[in-house]
Amino acid sequence: MKVKDNEVYEDWKSKNKNPYGSGIFEYVERWANLMETEIAKGAKVKDIAEKLSHEADTEGITGYMYGASVSVLSQCWEHGDELRKWHNKEYEYEGEGTVNPAILTIK
Repeated sequence: MKVKDNEVYEDWKSKNKNPYGSGIFEYVERWANLMETEIAKGAKVKDIAEKLSHEADTEGITGYMYGASVSVLSQCWEHGDELRKWHNKEYEYEGEGTVNPAILTIK
C-alpha cells in the first residue's frame, strides 16, 4: 500500500490494536493493495473500487468498518482523494469530507 503520510498512518494504526480496530487496518491494506495492482495495469479507482472492496472483505466487515476504511484511505493513501470522490458520489454527495455509510436517517 502506497501511503502518502506514513507517520499519520502508523500513528492511527497504532491506536487501533484491538481486534475491531486492527480488522479495519487489515481490510484497508488488503483493499488498497488489490486496487494498486489494478491501477498499475491502467484501471481507474472509480471503476474498480466497489468490486475490489468486496474481494478484500474476507472476514465480514461492518458498515462502520467500511466507512472508517474509506476515511483512512482517503486521508493516508496515495489514491485516497480519488477513492473519497468515488465513495461520496455513491451517496450523491460531492462536498468535502467522507460520507459515513453507517449512519441511518429516518424521516
